[in-house]
Amino acid sequence: MTKTTIQRYAAFTDSPAGGNPAGVVLDASGLDDAAMLGIAAELGYSETAFVTGRDGGRLRVRYFSPLTEIPFCGHATVATAVALGPGDHLFVTNAGEVPVTVDTHGVATLTSVPPVVSELSGADLGALLDALRWDAGDLDPELPPGFAYAGAYHPILAVTTRKRLAELDYDVPALKSLMTERGWTTVQLVFRDSADTFDVRDPFPIGGVYEDPATGAAAAALGGYLRERGLVPDDATLHLRQGDDLGRPSRITVRLVAGSPGVRVSGTAVPIS
Repeated sequence: MTKTTIQRYAAFTDSPAGGNPAGVVLDASGLDDAAMLGIAAELGYSETAFVTGRDGGRLRVRYFSPLTEIPFCGHATVATAVALGPGDHLFVTNAGEVPVTVDTHGVATLTSVPPVVSELSGADLGALLDALRWDAGDLDPELPPGFAYAGAYHPILAVTTRKRLAELDYDVPALKSLMTERGWTTVQLVFRDSADTFDVRDPFPIGGVYEDPATGAAAAALGGYLRERGLVPDDATLHLRQGDDLGRPSRITVRLVAGSPGVRVSGTAVPIS
């Protein structure tokens, strides 16, 4: 049997010590679901991307966390695109087609599927606050709770202080149960530092990790939420800081372009030796 080649990259960083680690398998054509899940579990990263088929620049890509398959993962997309090299790639994911461009400097830019933004029900908000051990007074009234999809589902909660975000200490079983019942991938927790700069954290208990150091899918969802709510201009470049509280700083650029439904998410990735 041919040995599977597994590459390791840190995404949304220029240092292997930062960003979000991802596994990348550029030829997974001979792997079944159990084998892919096993590799993801053994690596222990938030996600591993598997290219299960290829037709020129069109690639069928699937994503597995240590516990389950994920419909779309931004940081593993960036890692895989950088591993493929400069040029235009089209990722065919469980969530839809995602174009990705890698420039000559190694910056990958994905364009998400069109976001869908909706309200977060009162019951879900209450359960989410309980699991996070927060209360309504922690929330920023200028960025009301919401729910957004840009390849995966994410509730979005914004807090009034950076300190509250830094003190994240959630009830893991309660949040995992709630997320599993609702089909949420991560929870996007946000502090708005300035008009275009946000600190974010993303609990990910359903994937088998406490928290994501960088979450490209949630970044796209946040961009769609901010645009839909009129909280940023139709043309905007946003800067997301993530992973600092975990000791793995990540930097994500989100670009909104008037007339373009998808959200562009950009970052670099470097090999982990």
